[in-house]
Amino acid sequence: MTALIRRLNGLFDQIPHDVVTLALRIFPAMVFFQSGRTKVEGLFTIKDSTWFLFEHEYALPIIPSNLAAVLGTTAEHVLPILLILGLFTRFAALGLLGMTAVIQIFVYPGAWVTHGLWAAAFLAVVAFGPGRLSLDRMLGLDGPRANPALKPEPVK
Repeated sequence: MTALIRRLNGLFDQIPHDVVTLALRIFPAMVFFQSGRTKVEGLFTIKDSTWFLFEHEYALPIIPSNLAAVLGTTAEHVLPILLILGLFTRFAALGLLGMTAVIQIFVYPGAWVTHGLWAAAFLAVVAFGPGRLSLDRMLGLDGPRANPALKPEPVK
């Protein structure tokens, strides 16, 4: 039985890291992007209902609701696009992780299971990078830790 489990685990080891990181980037990013699209009309005109939501339902204690509406709606558009493209990926994931924390703490504290799933995906991207299927990799912005084949440069 142990040999069978090891063989199956060996097969799982063959799943390309880049496919996993791509999925970790795309799927939670789409949750935020689609949420952002519900808050605007046309390309980017914030709906009256969005202003109302940020004033009454989301009601953050730290920043004014009008500013929160603009910042939140903008972030829900820009950060997911960056994450999907794999451009400034770790920073985009960190931003969405911060948004997830704000949503969890101040807006919907009972939805911790969903927020935990988003947070886990964002943490993985922050920790392990975007993978080779990213603009960061193509532009040489990705660090050596994200690719185990690359050796870290010696400290001078």
